Amino acid sequence: MKEFRFKLILIAAFVALSVYLLYPTYADYSFTNEIESELTSITDSIRASNPTISDAKLSQIIELKEDSIRISNPAIKNAREKRVKLGLDLQGGMYLVMEVNTAKLLENLVKNPDEDFMNLLKEAEEESRISEENVVSILASKIQAQGKRLSRYFGSIRDEDEDIIARLEEQESDAVTRAIEIINNRVNQYGVSEPNIQKQGARRIIVELPGIAKEEEAKRLLQGSALLEFKLTKEPDFAIPIMNRIDEILAGKTGEEADSLNTQDSADVADMTEEEFAKEHPFYSIALVSTNYPYPLVKENDRDKIMSYLSRPEVMNVIPDNVEFLFGAKPAITQDNENYFALYLVNKEAELTGGVITDAQANIDPQTTQAIVYMYMDSEGAREWSRITGANIGKNCAIVLDGAVYSAPRINTKIPNGSSVIEGMEDLNEAKLLEIVLKAGALPAPVDIIEERTVGPSLGQDSINQGFNSTLIGFILVAIFMIFYYRRAGTVADLALFFTIIFIMGILAGFQATLTLPGIAGIILTIGMAVDANVIIYERIREEIATGKTIKAAIESGYTNSYSAIFDSNITTFFTGIILYQFGSGPVQGFALTLMIGIVCSLFSAFVVTRVAIEMMTAKGIKLNIG
Repeated sequence: MKEFRFKLILIAAFVALSVYLLYPTYADYSFTNEIESELTSITDSIRASNPTISDAKLSQIIELKEDSIRISNPAIKNAREKRVKLGLDLQGGMYLVMEVNTAKLLENLVKNPDEDFMNLLKEAEEESRISEENVVSILASKIQAQGKRLSRYFGSIRDEDEDIIARLEEQESDAVTRAIEIINNRVNQYGVSEPNIQKQGARRIIVELPGIAKEEEAKRLLQGSALLEFKLTKEPDFAIPIMNRIDEILAGKTGEEADSLNTQDSADVADMTEEEFAKEHPFYSIALVSTNYPYPLVKENDRDKIMSYLSRPEVMNVIPDNVEFLFGAKPAITQDNENYFALYLVNKEAELTGGVITDAQANIDPQTTQAIVYMYMDSEGAREWSRITGANIGKNCAIVLDGAVYSAPRINTKIPNGSSVIEGMEDLNEAKLLEIVLKAGALPAPVDIIEERTVGPSLGQDSINQGFNSTLIGFILVAIFMIFYYRRAGTVADLALFFTIIFIMGILAGFQATLTLPGIAGIILTIGMAVDANVIIYERIREEIATGKTIKAAIESGYTNSYSAIFDSNITTFFTGIILYQFGSGPVQGFALTLMIGIVCSLFSAFVVTRVAIEMMTAKGIKLNIG
């Protein structure tokens, strides 16, 4: 048995890893059932005590209760994040195809437009809808056909047509990138789980929002222009007393009982256990104060809990009406594989909005070689920025996009011309992202919804049930055939087939891939292909036995002679899956992904799992029936 030890350990390791990766899916299913049961009980209780309550009011109470339950137990959120993701067709939700209006972009960029230009732009927009060519190329051709240079409407007189076209096409592509960034930010703020946002073609964006309940609200959210704001941060001598008071209220302390973290003896704090400190200082146990960082830091998993604290009526009463708490858009630091986000206290009223920004450019500072972003404003913005920076030298100004702070640079001097430099980026990629964010404040082109589909949760559940039943029926039929035709060897093949499905689901969970209805079809197809490999192997073994070889020699020759046929068929199918994944979208990619994963898993099962089982049976003298 020693010759099988390594392979057995390998198989056991893969099975254990797959079960480990699939456990969050089981945990999420259990948590969901528990939450639904508890919410049903609460609903019945509310209706019994208040029969006249409206459905809208009841729904609001239940939503708040569900949020409270999910926030109170971090394991629920952890399981939901690590489970096998479900696509729109299985979970229900919204599917939108959005298109950046390039014609409006060009209309905003043109200088001195005349009637001819507006007519040509309208014609170019209509032609682009029925062709693969973009609006920029069509418009350029029409302008040139009239004997005019593009510099008549864009750029300067010294610019060549080719340079202008290239610049306009780059701005068109950049507008789509900025739109995707805006949509991503808004969807994340809205709290949609497992969204799928991707670019399609030159100017279209596909947005999938699984589990979305308020379709009209989501559409307004996606189509609204991004809100970029510049807000002054509050100084520590203003922010700390407010946070101390919040901490006292959360701890249930009033009057003489109040004992802030700043005034409490440091030795007493050091002697506290983690549980005692959390009870005495519930706010500071989550919003961690560090001497190395100017703002409190909150673990990624604790952000929802902090926001739930800050939304309590008794806490809101001690926060001045003219300030608000905002989180950073990205982790301030990462320590022990844990992301920490800065919690800023800023003025609620913005000093300036993003509508004044005309351009932003990421670059490398030639003196310090650090990544920086140059920001430019229009004349009105420059006047306001000069006043703001002159009056607030030494203070920090937060750059806020859709309620998240992207940067909070210090104002070192008065800036009179509206041209500023933002520092503090780690690399040029981060600076480029901030450039896109700054430009996104004043989106130069509207985004239109050109296709919309809604999948109800009940329809999604029906799809899950039908997909599961199809997989189960397919597995059972194949298993019965293999046992009936190949007897004991068929049973071994069925065991390997079961492992194949476990491996596929484990990989999907491990890489946080999204399972769709076509993906289930890919798994069903994999079941047939996995058995096909075993059929080829068993038929080869039969042929070798018929020549008079011993069973051990027949097994060795059967596997050796089967490799070429099995690899040829699976590799060609795998390449087809790559092509489908590369050039397909949505459902096609879901099918291709599970198909490719299934091929790899089925080969492992056929060449390792099945072979080990058969060879061990032979070594123990168990008679192997192959039909």
